[in-house]
Amino acid sequence: MNKLASIQMFVAVAESLNLGDAAKQLGVSSSVVTRSLTTLEQGLGVRLVNRTTRHVSVTPVGKRYLDHARDLLRVLEEMDECVAEATHNPSGSLRIAASASFASTELPNLLADYRSHHPRIDYDLTVFDNLSTINPSSFDVCFSADRRLRDSTLISKPIATTTDVIVATPAYLKRRGAPRVPTDLSSHDILVASDAPSRYWDFKDNDGTQRVVVQPFMNMQSPLVVRQAVCAGLGIARLPRSIVQRELSDGVLCSLLSDAVLCSGEWTVWMLYVNQVHLPRVVRGFVDFVVGHYDAKGTAALPASTVSDKPATMSK
Repeated sequence: MNKLASIQMFVAVAESLNLGDAAKQLGVSSSVVTRSLTTLEQGLGVRLVNRTTRHVSVTPVGKRYLDHARDLLRVLEEMDECVAEATHNPSGSLRIAASASFASTELPNLLADYRSHHPRIDYDLTVFDNLSTINPSSFDVCFSADRRLRDSTLISKPIATTTDVIVATPAYLKRRGAPRVPTDLSSHDILVASDAPSRYWDFKDNDGTQRVVVQPFMNMQSPLVVRQAVCAGLGIARLPRSIVQRELSDGVLCSLLSDAVLCSGEWTVWMLYVNQVHLPRVVRGFVDFVVGHYDAKGTAALPASTVSDKPATMSK
């Protein structure tokens, strides 16, 4: 294995502090990463990384070497980008992480549109149910739909919003009857995702705010599983409209209680990426494209001050 490949593996390990994560990021086995590190250290005559079965840390000399290694890789990337820019045909690889709901709805069309302009870009896609399970070093750009954004170390751009909607199938409503007022929900079979309010739902109407106690008979981790369950006629569900828009348009699902507004039913779709002074051009180009894509659709509808390139302070 050449020295450049070994340096790339060292940087991946030093940034993720996990041999398995580094191997997954690079598309190789953990044993290949370990051998590469050992070869690099033997050639330099120093230990760059302390590693055990449970812990990985960078040595002091390893930290100094890491700074120079990053500079080297950045120069090589700029050389490639210079050629791509000169030929007006950028190339490279993008590591994208996306929540399961976004990956199954918006992301395919977004990538298809981007790829039509930049066909030489490759993608490594990771899909997750919970943002906390994703290491920021494992992606270049991340898309997450959240009521509250939890991480405070990343640049965040809100690109779109959606709201919760209460839905059921016509077959279920024929069998059980449609709720006419929010309090009717207490006598229905309720389906919820684990990140949705499960014990009570608050509604706002002309008479003020009303709290309705619901008793879910099925609580699932993924809103996509909830969508499947409600489409099967198992009950009434509360889901982001973006997830069930097609089913609503096709008549598979019906929207309920449209005269009452759900409180705390707003979702924001965030685009996240690491805070770097010199963002790689491939990443910068994609970020700018996504912002322009949603601005053109008119779906962002967010104050300009919320889309600046500054690390956001996000609530846990």
